Amino acid sequence: MMVEVQEYPGRTLVHKGATYLYFGGTSYLGIQLEPEFIEIAKRYISKYGTNYGASRRSNIRLDIYERAEDYLSQWIGGEASLTMSSGYLAGQLLAQHFKTSEHKLFYAPNSHSALYTSKAKPYTTYTTLNIALQEHLHNNKKEVPVIFIDSIDFSGCNYPHFDILRTLPLDSCILVVDDSHGIGVVGKNGAGVFRSLKSLPCKELVLCASLGKAVGIQAGVVTGNSSRINKLKASDFFGGASPAAPFYLAQFMEAETHYRQKRKELKQNISLFDNLTRGLKVLNGMPQYPVYGYSNQSMTDYLKDQRILVTDFRYPTEDSYAANRIVLTAAHNKEDINTLATALNTFVNQL
Repeated sequence: MMVEVQEYPGRTLVHKGATYLYFGGTSYLGIQLEPEFIEIAKRYISKYGTNYGASRRSNIRLDIYERAEDYLSQWIGGEASLTMSSGYLAGQLLAQHFKTSEHKLFYAPNSHSALYTSKAKPYTTYTTLNIALQEHLHNNKKEVPVIFIDSIDFSGCNYPHFDILRTLPLDSCILVVDDSHGIGVVGKNGAGVFRSLKSLPCKELVLCASLGKAVGIQAGVVTGNSSRINKLKASDFFGGASPAAPFYLAQFMEAETHYRQKRKELKQNISLFDNLTRGLKVLNGMPQYPVYGYSNQSMTDYLKDQRILVTDFRYPTEDSYAANRIVLTAAHNKEDINTLATALNTFVNQL
């Protein structure tokens, strides 16, 4: 269902002259259109400009990058961090870094394409992934397995308990986790899943994430141990890529109180929606998470008739299954949530 708009879609959007409630996208904290958040960005654009195209290895270096990376490490819970200009580049940095004769790459079900090297395909089940890992470890002692997963893959297999990961031979594997849909929303102070995953007995833990979703800035992050981050920073990939615009990183560090308030509002919206839709078996969700999947395409059409638009497209390619998701954000108000819940209950009662 393609809908073209002329402005950023917040809690509402206008399409062909009609106003719709919008429950889609990935702006979980709904912060991108907040006037105070925008004012912080304007102030730092005046200081740093709109972009910075020089290599991080240039002889002139802005100190904002190291300050922001130290801040991210403390927030997420890793020893060290680096930033890239997008979450996709952060994922590709790791994919290319581990594509060596010393490593063997394994992709978990529903892992994001940002983590793939060319021709890579994910395993369809964790059972087949486990078998492949066990066979590799038995037959090849030289190549360290590197497992790529999404922390929140919308199947319910991983977050919040990650029980299925504990069935894998993690003590012999490096675990790379894409936390793009978790960071800013889940974990203590919205710091994502890194701290909770440190309890897993993996050989090494590395996390990457987009900061363009809940956090609302155009940047990506990689967090891990200091040795790994230093190796990544020494790579041609990192040195050859233009960094994130510095004003975004300054904006991010100053907006902590705004993020905290938005997480509080989002939590309230989730609780309200869960109470209003309790018992609706057409929705699949995760505890205290603002995304609800479903498979009934006719529900999308019904919601559109009620002037409600949701996430509905094939991803990451046209050959993929359709992503049908209802997404709550902190920007929605109680009336919005009530309107959505009423429409869903009415639809289910008509089945």
